Amino acid sequence: MTELTSGSDSYYSDKTGVLVDIFGANHVEVERSVIVVDGAHFPIVDDVIVLLPPGRYTRRVIESIGNQKALGPETNTPFAADIQYTFGQEWQTHRDILGEHEGEFQDYFDLIDFDSLDRALVCDLGCGSGRWSYYLRQRCRQLILVDFSDAIFVARHNLRDCPSALFFMGDITNLPFRPGFADLVICLGVLHHLPTPALDAVRRMKPLAPRILAYLYYALDNRPFYFRLLLVPVSALRRLTARIRGKRKRDVVSWLLTLAVYTPLVTAGKLASLVGLGRYVPLYETYGSKSLRRIRQDVYDRFFTRIEQRVDRASILGLRDTFASVTVSRGLPYWHFLCEST
Repeated sequence: MTELTSGSDSYYSDKTGVLVDIFGANHVEVERSVIVVDGAHFPIVDDVIVLLPPGRYTRRVIESIGNQKALGPETNTPFAADIQYTFGQEWQTHRDILGEHEGEFQDYFDLIDFDSLDRALVCDLGCGSGRWSYYLRQRCRQLILVDFSDAIFVARHNLRDCPSALFFMGDITNLPFRPGFADLVICLGVLHHLPTPALDAVRRMKPLAPRILAYLYYALDNRPFYFRLLLVPVSALRRLTARIRGKRKRDVVSWLLTLAVYTPLVTAGKLASLVGLGRYVPLYETYGSKSLRRIRQDVYDRFFTRIEQRVDRASILGLRDTFASVTVSRGLPYWHFLCEST
């Protein structure tokens, strides 16, 4: 028989049932600063359950747990510590849920029937600040948020009014959850930053849930050829700016690129759109309606992240070798898609 034990002063004291379920565990014990799952110890830091092995803890976690015993399993999966640092910094710099995020949420979820989520457990892999889960929090039964960086603490703050949410700091490619623990997995704007092939990562997610909603940077395959030519120097610049670590320097560079590159192109696109040619101007379709604050967040994401993969629509449809169906939205952002196992 499954055993549940819980401390009285933990955020997870009333969540032992769902913990047993998602881990597929025989015994879960919850205390204020740790959960024990079938003998494996996972620290709890500011209501976040830390699934990472100790060698991959962030500085915040190390400083929080001190000498606390941690027996989480080690792993040999590829890991990019600089990407972990960058995303932690990005979402601590751009913490807030913005009003314009709601419109983006609607764009990403055009392939999802919201009525189907009423009794669903949804897992947000690579959740960042939790901005997509924020708009899901009243649409589904349970939310599981996972990120391998300090962004997970920002997500915890942004969903502080959502008692049905559980928060995990973990490697999304190596989670200790049972097969089929979720009804829907969303992974938006994450896998193209992994040190392993992004589409293979999608395939490996198949056991997690019957439906997977994903977004990967597109290869500009539906754009004029000069978009792809321009990507070459931009990518070279990104590899240089990704080496910048200081917060002040990153602030300066992100503002410089926002004002000197993105803003002029968006302005040119607005003018071109008056004669129906806006889509031929790089960046305009994506950023024409966005605020400077929102653009700068994307600049941060784009230019301080070393690893960037891009895929074309045909390659995404190639996921049909693994899933029963793959539907690629023809709307922005390109390309977001839904994989279904049945």
